[in-house]
Amino acid sequence: MCALIWSDLQSVHSTKMKVCGGPLPSSLCAWVVLLILVESGEPYRTPYDQEQGQNSDRDRERTDSRLDTMTDTRTDTRDYHRDASEVRGKECQRCCDPGEEIRTQSSNPQYPQHYPQYQAVPQINITILKGEKGDSGQRGPYGKSGKSGQSGPRGPNGIKGTKGSIGTPGDPCKSQYAAFSVGRKKAIHSNDYYQTLVFDTELVNLYGHFNMFTGKFYCYVPGIYYFSLNVHTWNQKETYVHVMHNEREVVILYAQSSDRSIMQSQGLMLELEREDQVWVRLFKGERENAIFSDDFDTYITFNGHLIKPKSEG
Repeated sequence: MCALIWSDLQSVHSTKMKVCGGPLPSSLCAWVVLLILVESGEPYRTPYDQEQGQNSDRDRERTDSRLDTMTDTRTDTRDYHRDASEVRGKECQRCCDPGEEIRTQSSNPQYPQHYPQYQAVPQINITILKGEKGDSGQRGPYGKSGKSGQSGPRGPNGIKGTKGSIGTPGDPCKSQYAAFSVGRKKAIHSNDYYQTLVFDTELVNLYGHFNMFTGKFYCYVPGIYYFSLNVHTWNQKETYVHVMHNEREVVILYAQSSDRSIMQSQGLMLELEREDQVWVRLFKGERENAIFSDDFDTYITFNGHLIKPKSEG
């Protein structure tokens, strides 16, 4: 390094002598040497100085990178504001009311900003205008009944109730009967009027419902009854008899005149009410009419009994 400085100084000294034409003063030479050292020389650096230099270079590089980053960030921010202003300038505008104009207010004329125009809408509190409650209207008609739904599942059994009090005793069971069977041992001939056939032999007369003096059965138990009549005809004479229900002719027992006498019978069922009468009547004497019998045997019988009382339904 010293050799280089010395060669430079000699070249400068020779140059000055050529220019000035003689030797230069010593002070001037000293200033020239200092000037050369300042301009072209490098100072001597210790290992500590080199390490400090390297650290300063690193700090300088970091500072430069930060400045570059800040510069890029400012550039991006400017681009963002520019893009935002462009997007704001392209916002949707109201098109429902063509007559309204949208004002444009912007501090920067290069990037105009558009703001929508707002209009105040008055609001009324409905509760203030509410009137008094009116009278109830008439009830409307019933609607049609809907379809019945499906039966739900059976619910759980309820709690068992307390035992009730003993009731009043009921009426004793009554079995209702009615029956009779009567006969006649005397013959009878017709005359000019109707005759009631009276019986002289009582075979069965339960509770006395058949009156032997009038020859009639009186109903005391309403219900359905069965009756039968048996007679013996007289030869060469007709037999003409009616079974009567009150005053109405119900059935007839008839036999024509014949050389022989025979047994004739008739049966029927009647529904009787209380105090109805059933009896046998011999037709009047427009023709010869008779019933055979003798004083020893019973040829004529009249029977009846209750089949079902009306109370049993």
